Amino acid sequence: MTTPLLELRSATVRFGDKLALVGVNLSVLRGERIALVGANGSGKTTLLRAAQGLLPLAQGRRVVGEANRARMAMVFQRPFMLRAPLLWNVELGLMLQGMPRALRRERAMQALARVGLAGEAQRIGRVLSAGQQQRAALARAWALRPDVLLLDEPTASLDPTAKHEVEALIAEFAEQGMTLLMSSHNLGQVRRLAGRVVYLEHGRALADVPTEHFFNGPLPQEAALFLKGELPWA
Repeated sequence: MTTPLLELRSATVRFGDKLALVGVNLSVLRGERIALVGANGSGKTTLLRAAQGLLPLAQGRRVVGEANRARMAMVFQRPFMLRAPLLWNVELGLMLQGMPRALRRERAMQALARVGLAGEAQRIGRVLSAGQQQRAALARAWALRPDVLLLDEPTASLDPTAKHEVEALIAEFAEQGMTLLMSSHNLGQVRRLAGRVVYLEHGRALADVPTEHFFNGPLPQEAALFLKGELPWA
């Protein structure tokens, strides 16, 4: 049996008195492309952060496979850029990994070239457009050579051209074998990028099915209503 790269077992996350994630089970295999969908506040970002290890679990377990060596990188909806040249923004993660300076400079330039930003290497990261910053965040993640790339609404605040560019990069990473776990409100994007969909509502995973099944097969009532645009407000 294939060992998952990452598992959440009965994962529960609590913020004070509020349960943000409730008993979620998620198993991520190498090469999968998983989309998390649901209304605002359904727990998508919380699940991503718990999967990355950024949030402690009140209950349950987070298990990283392959003898705890599976590497992960996360791209946030609004990536943080240092007030420094873009090249340094990409190099920083490599430096924290202990990579020698010459090698990390070469890797960072490769990453920027990969996303079409090699010519912007010396520009201050924070002055780039939103689309360029998101591409830079993808370069920063790609440079780390992660086994699992976690993406939180990676194109939510971008114009159509930038969305297309970022989505094309994500698709390219997936085609080359990178495992994806991403949240998205864009159901067209989910159709194009995901092979599996997890539907969340009020912190619970109510459906976990192949993408084709999610859009065409029977679903729990809550997920079916979501697809019709009837969002849960209660």
